[in-house]
Amino acid sequence: MADIFDLIIQNGTLVNHDGRLSADVGVRDGCVAVIGDLKRESADQIIDATGLHVLPGVIDTQVHFREPGMEWKEDLETGSRGAVLGGVTGVFEMPNTKPTTSDEAAIADKVSRATNRMFCDFAFYAGATEHNVDRLGILERTPGCCGVKVFMGSSTGSLLMSDDEGLEAVLRNINRRAAFHSEDEERLLERRPLAELGNVHTHPVWRDDVSAMRATERLLALVRKTQKRAHILHISTAQEMHLLAEHKDLVSVETTPQHLTLAAPECYDDVGTFAQMNPPIRDAQHREGIWRGLTYGIVDVLGSDHAPHTREEKAKSYPASPAGMPGVQTLVPIMLNHINAGRLSLERFVDLMCHGPNRLFGIAGKGRLAVGYDADFTLVDMKAQRTITDDWIASTCGWTPFHGWDVVGWPKGTIIRGQRVMWEDEILGAAIGQPMRFQDTMSDHI
Repeated sequence: MADIFDLIIQNGTLVNHDGRLSADVGVRDGCVAVIGDLKRESADQIIDATGLHVLPGVIDTQVHFREPGMEWKEDLETGSRGAVLGGVTGVFEMPNTKPTTSDEAAIADKVSRATNRMFCDFAFYAGATEHNVDRLGILERTPGCCGVKVFMGSSTGSLLMSDDEGLEAVLRNINRRAAFHSEDEERLLERRPLAELGNVHTHPVWRDDVSAMRATERLLALVRKTQKRAHILHISTAQEMHLLAEHKDLVSVETTPQHLTLAAPECYDDVGTFAQMNPPIRDAQHREGIWRGLTYGIVDVLGSDHAPHTREEKAKSYPASPAGMPGVQTLVPIMLNHINAGRLSLERFVDLMCHGPNRLFGIAGKGRLAVGYDADFTLVDMKAQRTITDDWIASTCGWTPFHGWDVVGWPKGTIIRGQRVMWEDEILGAAIGQPMRFQDTMSDHI
């Protein structure tokens, strides 16, 4: 008697921990039930994936969806629309909202806002402050929390933790992997006069490579001292990649599609303040250094650092213009284009965007295309030729620094827990987003 599945994906090329495999996937109760030849089996729904690659669901571990407090830029619903349109099945969202996500009530509020309103699955970072250091060990175990985020530089208000004493206290009070924005606040303050009025080309002069390197060196010393786990976000310099290669026992490493794709001064010539982000886009020498770090395995994950602002805000004269750009929707197309250009393999992309988040953060049931895991899939057409345009962007901001870019490779479909939520640039049905679970904290909530 034939098995009956909720969903079968047939005729696709699977890309998982074993490499590439021509096989079908059978889904039951939201999980992968069988991988093999299922041509004779039946299902409530069958997807013909001929010509497509079926990846584990892509997870973007750094987004800013701005809710609560800045919904005119973005909110959880619109940000997640962009995610699933871009083939992203899950996101980690950042704590620099208004109010900040720095206590249990704030995390619970975000989880409540997001559940069945976000189109993708989600988790939220807790922000470290001088006022909550003693509670971070409890806070990082709150349901729906992916860990603690620390701003060493480039922040205002209570989320800024710039001195070594405070950073060491954070590390000593946590047990999970914490994420760090690594720029040296003291050097940024000293060099602030170098940010010339109306000249965004001076952004990487003000926030120079030394400010990033100095902060990362300090962080490495503290991690070595405390023997805790750290994750350094959006590495932007070649020097840091050389340094981090010597300390992979201590930290994990993220970079962004923007830092792999754009370069100064061209990006500032082309789109001005719309290319402004922290840490900055630097010159091609740094970009090549970041690619070397990715090629040699120093980079563990990619994050989009999706941080939208309105056109009116970004059009302000530098440095009044805010740093940040949208990225969650363009992450997959930009990286597929790099794959087709020969910069990395599709298997390495899966390692960075699926296996990497699972491995580093202990996400329960996600990040692998394997029996027993959640049936989260990103289906991509590696031969599709498309042009990225502003009118495709679902974010409230309505723009992308990659407007007009021609790419080869495009997300065809997004499937979350066995439910097709996006197909051929169209969102299907109501939002089904649920909080991710983590192996480090599951015993707390059984």
